[in-house]
Amino acid sequence: MSYRSLLRVSGVGFFPLGFLARLPYASSALATLVLLQSSTHSYAFAGLAAAAQSIAIAVGGPVVGVLADRHGHRTVAALATLANFAAWATLLAASQGTRAGMLGTAVTVGLTQPQVGPLVRVHWSRLLRARGEGRLLTTALAYEASADELSFVAGPALVGLLAVAGPLAPAALIMALIATTTLPFALLHSHRAVLGRPGADRRAARLPRRPLTVMFLAMVAMGAVFGALQTAVTVYADSIGEPAAWGLLYAEFGIGSALAGAACAWLPQRFSPRARYLTFAATLLAGTLALFAGARLVSLPAAVAVAGFAVAPYMISLYALTERLAPTERAALAMTVLCAGGPLGTAVGQAASGALAESHGSDGALLVAVAVAALAFLLALSAVTADRRRGIWIVDSAQPDEALTESASLG
Repeated sequence: MSYRSLLRVSGVGFFPLGFLARLPYASSALATLVLLQSSTHSYAFAGLAAAAQSIAIAVGGPVVGVLADRHGHRTVAALATLANFAAWATLLAASQGTRAGMLGTAVTVGLTQPQVGPLVRVHWSRLLRARGEGRLLTTALAYEASADELSFVAGPALVGLLAVAGPLAPAALIMALIATTTLPFALLHSHRAVLGRPGADRRAARLPRRPLTVMFLAMVAMGAVFGALQTAVTVYADSIGEPAAWGLLYAEFGIGSALAGAACAWLPQRFSPRARYLTFAATLLAGTLALFAGARLVSLPAAVAVAGFAVAPYMISLYALTERLAPTERAALAMTVLCAGGPLGTAVGQAASGALAESHGSDGALLVAVAVAALAFLLALSAVTADRRRGIWIVDSAQPDEALTESASLG
């Protein structure tokens, strides 16, 4: 029933267009890797360029968020999309030139990456609250998490299929998607600038730094788990003589996460966002432990199928808390800062797990995932414990928005 209500509020066209609009982001790093490896015949350089692009996405995202809060999502999202299209065209041309040119244009692609995921979550928040349907926000965030997970299954799969036709094909597909889906989505489903209330204290529109830092670090941890898992399944696929199997394993993980995310829409309202954060941080740790133990005792494919269900609920809790922490005038910045933690964490997780995988195989990579999930749980436990000592707790979502804003402090 809740998803049917969401469909009624947004309209049918929102969902397919929004899903396709986020595929360029999900495909970007792998398409860059395929393109530049073909040009240079060096996996090391192509990997470096793809990693630099991911870091650039993390750096550029908050800049897009600041501009979107100031000048409106529609204008900034459309300009970022056009700039990203031009950056991809430049990268295609640079792929026939020097390595310095390739690296520079790969970074430009990352800096101009359209922030579909963060901005669409702000869109949901404003749309639902404006229509008096704030109770549907949990459903919207659950859908968005599922859509993200499925895009990271479909995007790399499309890149892999098109790479058979030639190394330029994945990049050409991304440019086509940017022009036909990302740009129309930005123009049709983005908000204009949100002006502050007359006479409002400008300090009230400042982002709460400590709680946002907690959310950012929590998302870095999630990205590091992703990075470690990517390394683990790649090493495992190579060890069984089926290097192409890593894509199927990672797809299995993403589908499980998407299903769990969709199910979060039916969680009871009395299960507060703060309680969900702590609970799902514990679930994430349990999931990585099951992944590590299952890979050793049963099989990695079976363990991946189970562990995937622990991911999306944790991420949804981070999005929900960040949405409550941010004043309306700074919502886009808060979401883009949160999402910047993902690619940064992935890069860290890949680096750390790659080093351990050299000597301990996939078990070494999975051990990194367990360690990071343990740190994520300790972070959640310390943040929640500190707030309870101060008598601060997020109220139930049925409360008025003003109460939400006052209560959502995380310290």
